[in-house]
Amino acid sequence: MKRACFKRVGCVPAIGLGTWGIGGGFWIADTSRDAEWIEAIKYAVEKGIKLIDTAEMYGGGHAEELVGRAIRGFARDELFIITKVWPNHARYDDVIKSAEASASRLGTYIDLYLLHWPSDSVPICETIKAFEALVDRGVIRHFGVSNFSLSQLQEAEACAKKYQLAAVQNHYSLYNRRDEVDVIPYAQANGIMYIAYTPLEKGALARDPLLAEIGRKYGITPVQAALAWYVKRGVVPIPKAERKNHIDEIAGALGVELSDEDFARISSGVRRG
Repeated sequence: MKRACFKRVGCVPAIGLGTWGIGGGFWIADTSRDAEWIEAIKYAVEKGIKLIDTAEMYGGGHAEELVGRAIRGFARDELFIITKVWPNHARYDDVIKSAEASASRLGTYIDLYLLHWPSDSVPICETIKAFEALVDRGVIRHFGVSNFSLSQLQEAEACAKKYQLAAVQNHYSLYNRRDEVDVIPYAQANGIMYIAYTPLEKGALARDPLLAEIGRKYGITPVQAALAWYVKRGVVPIPKAERKNHIDEIAGALGVELSDEDFARISSGVRRG
């Protein structure tokens, strides 16, 4: 299993599985396809995709329940489970309650707990204080933030007194590279895990001509070429997949090593529009 290593988190699976839309949508549960979704998550883990990203907002916690049911029977120390607290639960007591509820739904401790979006009303230091208490209680192992700018990330980082802020998760892709200006360089210089959500731009990268050209050279798909680029870039992509053929495609990227030349070609040649 290919792994990515970060000073503040240690080594984690290099590619993860996103679960937005599994188990429902924005705070609304959908139980109509539970068996199918559980099977998809199990299949991903069996294929070596052992980092799973979810959130309390996804289906109002139902996605967490499905993840918890899917990972039963797998070696826990080989998995890396990420979940997130919504900003309306950013107050100290609410963070504690949300984390404990998420851990209960997952049936296990949380490897990485993120504030899903910045809160407009709760000081970030109050949230970080709760995160540190959760580490002390063993509910979570690491904490971080999501959808934060560099200044917001640094503010959150300064709040941490007992433990270091470990990760940031933002929208990043070959078509959306604004974090290359500041957030990614800062994260990488300081050992912070950077997680890229929507890395395939909802399938758009599968149609990119340069990725297709380079993919043919390696006998892989454009999607696999893109995922291999992220891994070599030092970020952890978390594409979403439910169908087995898509999961197979993601897992296949774990065995791809791009040459420096092809990495540079993708870096300079793949741009939206």
